[in-house]
Amino acid sequence: MSDLLPGYSPSFKKPSEILRLSRKRSRSEAGGRAPFSPGEAAKRVPGLRPFTPGPQRSGGGGAKRRNPFASLENTVCSPVKRRAESLDGTGPEREPTPGKGPPAAAIIPRLPDSWENPAANTAQFNTVDDILFEDSLGVETAATTKAQSPEKPVTIYEQPKGSVTFPADWSLKTRLLFTSSQSFSWTDHLKAQEEAQGFVLHCHATPIRLPQIIQEPKLSTELRCAFQQSLVYWQHPSLPWLQLFPRIGADRKIAGKNIPWSQDDALQQVLMSEWALSFTSLYNLLKAKLCPYFYLCTYQFTVLFRAAGLAGSDVITAIMSPSTRGLREAMKNEGIEFSLPLVEDESNRKQNNSEPSSQQDDQEPDSLKTGDESCDSEEDESFSWLEEMGVEDQIKKPDAISIKLRKEKNEVKLDHKPESVVLVKGSNTFTLLNFLINCKSLVAAAGPQAGLPPTLLSPIAFRGATMQTLKTRSINVKTQVLSGYKDQFSLEISGPIMPHSLHSLTVLLKSSQKGSFSSGLYTHEPTAVFNTEIHPKLVKENISSDLINCGLQPSTLEQLSQLCQLGKSSLRHLEMSDYTYTWKC
Repeated sequence: MSDLLPGYSPSFKKPSEILRLSRKRSRSEAGGRAPFSPGEAAKRVPGLRPFTPGPQRSGGGGAKRRNPFASLENTVCSPVKRRAESLDGTGPEREPTPGKGPPAAAIIPRLPDSWENPAANTAQFNTVDDILFEDSLGVETAATTKAQSPEKPVTIYEQPKGSVTFPADWSLKTRLLFTSSQSFSWTDHLKAQEEAQGFVLHCHATPIRLPQIIQEPKLSTELRCAFQQSLVYWQHPSLPWLQLFPRIGADRKIAGKNIPWSQDDALQQVLMSEWALSFTSLYNLLKAKLCPYFYLCTYQFTVLFRAAGLAGSDVITAIMSPSTRGLREAMKNEGIEFSLPLVEDESNRKQNNSEPSSQQDDQEPDSLKTGDESCDSEEDESFSWLEEMGVEDQIKKPDAISIKLRKEKNEVKLDHKPESVVLVKGSNTFTLLNFLINCKSLVAAAGPQAGLPPTLLSPIAFRGATMQTLKTRSINVKTQVLSGYKDQFSLEISGPIMPHSLHSLTVLLKSSQKGSFSSGLYTHEPTAVFNTEIHPKLVKENISSDLINCGLQPSTLEQLSQLCQLGKSSLRHLEMSDYTYTWKC
């Protein structure tokens, strides 16, 4: 048997076998001395504290046996409790019963000699009972060690501290759900004067100035007007019976609605003509730094235009996602220079891993390369081993058509993925504007969205725009806790929530909810990639100083001027505790 099981001890017995022998021995030696004393058990098993028997069961029959696998910490006769009682003098002294030995419940099974070191036999445990017995010994030993050496320092892991602000999130949100222990009733039933004053504050871009703590939010007119001011946005076109955001995947929601222009070409031309004027007006405001940014939402992709000075850029930028190979080819044909930031970052990482650092500084991609030269060099390298073997003439190389098809296959793999995000900078954004106005595939030719111009969303007014407000709803619920029930308050905001609205709302809630709230953020997924870093080395100081008249709050403008930090992800959860933020992506 020792040959089959290395380290096997002939005297080793399982705990279940020990208990069976103990019961048999106790019946044969009834009335005699216990075969094993608590003191002897403590000497045989290191770390095992002495066992003190409890009182016998009152009544007839045998005494109740104690579970040998239970912890001694919670028993009446725990050594730790008796030691504490003896120190403060409050514990009763236990007198031994004359003429009686230890009761039957005090009998502890005799351990084999091979258990002098229990850790040496740990590998021999092969049943559930053995493992349980080992765990109980480990718990007791750890507890004893802790009690005997209280001076040992305990390592405490502190939670990371929050921040006074949170990173800018350029993705569009469809829904926000705020929760707090403070009521949101101040957001309900705004008076007509408060609503009108909120619209005026928005049109004048009046800065929001609130105290750090508002004791009675429902009585604060300034707070309620600022709340209305934060909900305003501008949209074109505006058709009340159609939900025009989001546009990607909205066919099911629009299906069955009244679409009179779907079969009327003249009406479609009028809609597109008005849309082109609105689009051009927005771009002119952006170029003049009177509009910070705006979104163009089509049924296939979304474009974010940002003014110079935002996201760490000193030029106008446009970022598009998702894109397709056909769209990228059409942009190339129009002479639009663009780049694929995520693809280039991946290629740069591979290049950094393979080339010396001295050669990395000279290679800075500015625009999307066709890849013909790189692919040709790869082809030459892939067939170089044939020349070394002298069989290059016997192997038929792929022709130019096969090579082209393989290149196209690699490009098509990016379609409709976050990696297909396209970045356009500087004067090329104006070329992109003309391209989008004249692009026939910008509008669906069939389906529920046929003939419907793309949706334009902006934080400020522009030509042909309609003022809209986000929808709000406050809910009060009872949540169960250990002591009963407590009030839990929530505020739901839905609609096309842009970055400036998210920041402005958190500034208001910071004062009204006394610096404590949490929120769930629901992102329009195709726009999550808008947080990609686009200018990691073009940071300039005070580049947003010319945007003071763009209609944003000063604190919001400061946040949106910072570099993008979230990459391909977006904020999913935002929490404020003690006036500091923590977040999850």
